Amino acid sequence: MALRVRFHRLGGPEVLRLEDLEPQQPGPGEVRVRVQAIGLNRAEVNFRRGTYIEQPRAFPAVLGYEAAGVVDAAGPQVDQVGPGQPVNVVPAFSQNRYGVYGELAIVPVNAVLARPNGLDPVVSAAAWMQYLTGYGALIERGGMGSGHTVVITAAASSVGVAAIQLARLVGARPLAVVRSADRRAELLAAGAARVIVPGEEDLVSAVLAETGGRGAEFVLDAVAGPGVRELARATAADGTIVVHGTLSGDPTPFPGAETMQALTMRSYTVFETTRDPNRLRAAADFLTPALASGRLRPLIDRTFDLAQIVAAHAYLETEARLGKVVVTVGR
Repeated sequence: MALRVRFHRLGGPEVLRLEDLEPQQPGPGEVRVRVQAIGLNRAEVNFRRGTYIEQPRAFPAVLGYEAAGVVDAAGPQVDQVGPGQPVNVVPAFSQNRYGVYGELAIVPVNAVLARPNGLDPVVSAAAWMQYLTGYGALIERGGMGSGHTVVITAAASSVGVAAIQLARLVGARPLAVVRSADRRAELLAAGAARVIVPGEEDLVSAVLAETGGRGAEFVLDAVAGPGVRELARATAADGTIVVHGTLSGDPTPFPGAETMQALTMRSYTVFETTRDPNRLRAAADFLTPALASGRLRPLIDRTFDLAQIVAAHAYLETEARLGKVVVTVGR
């Protein structure tokens, strides 16, 4: 038997149940991973609540995109990895088919990457969703590089902190936007060139002052909604606004009269990168050496045991965290 987290109806953290179930066998193109640590993501909160880009199609439902563990068994037509190999599971599948919350997880082999040498399971489980999102949106798709400025909203989130580190890695200048000044010192320590708190200062004026009046070449926005108009006025000519989240919950207009210069605005989800084998390979080639060397280092806010999954999800929904929440697994 093996513990697995499932939910039988939509709702808050309390709907999550830890159930002891008979282990499944991997099918063609699948592997079974003995999970050591799970990286929690806002996407899983939204899936549980029924507010994600896809809805649970049947109950009981499973969830979870990101984990570190060891291959326990390989199904037919799998020759990329084998039992005993330390791996990471990355978000490259639908939670309607697969989920990593549990002691054993069956996942498609195309969602498995070799774990970087020397990276422990907790750090490794915290890495891939956030860095793949920042890399795919800003570097792979956007072309962010040395000398550029990037405005990062919801900068205290795991993706926000990862984007700050990625900007520094390629020589760009990250400007962090947060709702509370309480995070200023921590975000500056994480590498932000400046922390902007819109309730205390004008965002557009702050960005223009930091860029000599030209605006930022890139914006990575997790909030969306009407605020994109203000972000557009802080964006440089021919700059790019990438929307990767909808925390505001409000409709998002396309900026028009707010700016007199051309700009690009697009959405991004991590699946653009992870579901294309060539792009995922390129991302792994970029990120793995930086993770192994410590040039990229996930900021872990707090860890929970698997038995505390309800408390972990409740904490994930608060604004108290800075960085990643991780669940450790093991009886």
